[in-house]
Amino acid sequence: MTFIINTHKNITENKTIRFPLELINKIEGQIIGKDISFSKFVIQACEYALENIKEEDK
Repeated sequence: MTFIINTHKNITENKTIRFPLELINKIEGQIIGKDISFSKFVIQACEYALENIKEEDK
């Protein structure tokens, strides 16, 4: 399955999380010129990871 950036809005709750600076830079590089926030990208990446965890890892 290919990761596709989605711009739909959802009900949210604030959480604080620390990211390595290198990862932040990579994410920001991927969202340049796209209508998506850093947070929405991270949410989609987490959803993608959860949907694609191998069955034996669940």
